Amino acid sequence: MGYIKSKALEDKGFVVLDSYDQELDPKEWLDIEYNDWKSSGDTRFAPLASAKGEIECNGFWNHKPPRTDKDGVWIDSQTAKAPNLTRRAQEPGANVGRCRVIELQPTPYGECLYNLHQDDNNRLNPDGTGWVVRGFFNLSDDKDSFFVLRENRTDPSIEYRIALPAGAQLIVDTQRLWHAATHVGTEPRYCLITSWTSGPELDAYIEKYNGTQDVPNVDVPQDVLEAGYAEQARRDAARAAYYAAKGQQVKQAMSEA
Repeated sequence: MGYIKSKALEDKGFVVLDSYDQELDPKEWLDIEYNDWKSSGDTRFAPLASAKGEIECNGFWNHKPPRTDKDGVWIDSQTAKAPNLTRRAQEPGANVGRCRVIELQPTPYGECLYNLHQDDNNRLNPDGTGWVVRGFFNLSDDKDSFFVLRENRTDPSIEYRIALPAGAQLIVDTQRLWHAATHVGTEPRYCLITSWTSGPELDAYIEKYNGTQDVPNVDVPQDVLEAGYAEQARRDAARAAYYAAKGQQVKQAMSEA
C-alpha cells in the first residue's frame, strides 16, 4: 500500500516556504526550558510537545507503550511561554509529533558534514498512513549559516545548501535526506523543529506558502568545500579506527576469559 506522502517533496525531498517576518515576534525561544539532549553538533533542545507532555526529547518508540512519532502532547509550562511558536507549529493543521526548539553552537562546514544524519521519523508508523516529515523554522538571524541536505552522506555531487536568515522556513523529508546545519557566527542558532504527518492538511499549507524546491544554493568558496570534504573523511576514518580497535579489545577479552 505504501505511505501517504506530499507530492511537493517527491522530487528533491524538501521545499522552502515563503519567509516569515520573524521580527514581529518576541524571542520566545529564550524563555523556555532546555535540556542537554545531543543531536548533530553541540546542541540543547527545548521541547514544546513530547510523547507524554514532559520536558524530554526521546523518540516516541522509546516510551511504554512504544508508538510512532505522532500525537505529541503539548507541554503547558512551555507553550505558555511560547504561544507564537506553538501557533506556528499548529498552523498547518497536520498531526504534530515531537515539537522543539534546537539551540546549536557554531558549527564549521567540515563538522557539519561529519554530523550529517537521517532521522528515524517513521518507526512503527503503520503502512497506509501519513509519512512523518519535519518543518524547520529558523528563529535567530543567521545570515551566513546554511542547512546542508544530501541524498548520500559522503557524495557532494548533489548537495543543497539553504540559507538560514531569520524567518527561513523549510519542510524536509529527513528520513530520506542526510541533513545538518553549518552555523557561522559566535552566538547560538535557534530553530523550531516540528514533526508533521503528511496528508492534505500539510499539502494545503505548502501550497499556501508557495513551497518550492527551486532555490539557489548558498555559494561557498571551493577551498572551504574541499577542506570540509577532507575534514569529514578524516573524522570518519578516526571513528572507524576507534570502533575497530574497540572490537579487537572485546575479542581479546573474550578469548582470555
